[in-house]
Amino acid sequence: MRRELLPAQSPALLRELHLLTREGNLNADSLRKLKQVNHLVGLLRPAVEDVLARHPSTVIVDAGSGNAYLGFILYELFLKDAAEGRLLSIEGRAELTARAQERAQRLGFTRMEFQTAHLEGATWPERIHLLTALHACDTATDDALLAAIQHNADHVAVVPCCQAEVAAQLKGQRQEVDASLGMLFQHPWHRREFGSHLTNVIRALTLEAFGYQVTVTELTGWEHSLKNELILGRRVHRENRPARAKLEALLGSFGVQPKLTQALGVGPAATRTPPA
Repeated sequence: MRRELLPAQSPALLRELHLLTREGNLNADSLRKLKQVNHLVGLLRPAVEDVLARHPSTVIVDAGSGNAYLGFILYELFLKDAAEGRLLSIEGRAELTARAQERAQRLGFTRMEFQTAHLEGATWPERIHLLTALHACDTATDDALLAAIQHNADHVAVVPCCQAEVAAQLKGQRQEVDASLGMLFQHPWHRREFGSHLTNVIRALTLEAFGYQVTVTELTGWEHSLKNELILGRRVHRENRPARAKLEALLGSFGVQPKLTQALGVGPAATRTPPA
């Protein structure tokens, strides 16, 4: 079992997270989950190490945290033995927050904090250094990205989920866009799939427009789930005007205005010609 653990990863925490049995064994389902989380942690490691090196009082926010598995593992690996730094877990379901608080107390994770709130109405730290959002549903991912941009997060990592907003907007746009483009989402199933893809393209381009260098990758070991797209952003500029122009053109081409771009004041460029 030891070979499955990352350095500094304790069996005690994994038992608390019910990834290990009381006897310290891994069943097939737990092994799969542990490999998934540890793969994600490996992808996040450069971002975490970067913010810890540059900001002694690092603030990590896990948005839409659910059972806070990712937050607990990040805290143990990177913050537990650090002199400073804190991790804030935000979750809308009070019972999950209460359970996570009790778990943190038992583990002695004193700089792990919890807030019960939906992301749209959450109270965010004045400064965020790393923000993660794993499977925050539909526009909750936009709320997380908005917070990252507005609070100057050095790094952001999101795994989007249930992108329905843009698909609904596309439904009324098929007759408005170029005929060849309209064929991409003529049928409901294609509209859902294309809407999901377009949503994440817009999110990545929005991060670029606001100064982030973006990488989009697939989480290996998550093949059983369609929610396996990881968007990573590292802040390198204050803004990127060419990327913003591309974003405005893309919004204009399809006549959509997602929550994220609307909140940031980015609108569609007038690129479409009204039908005769």
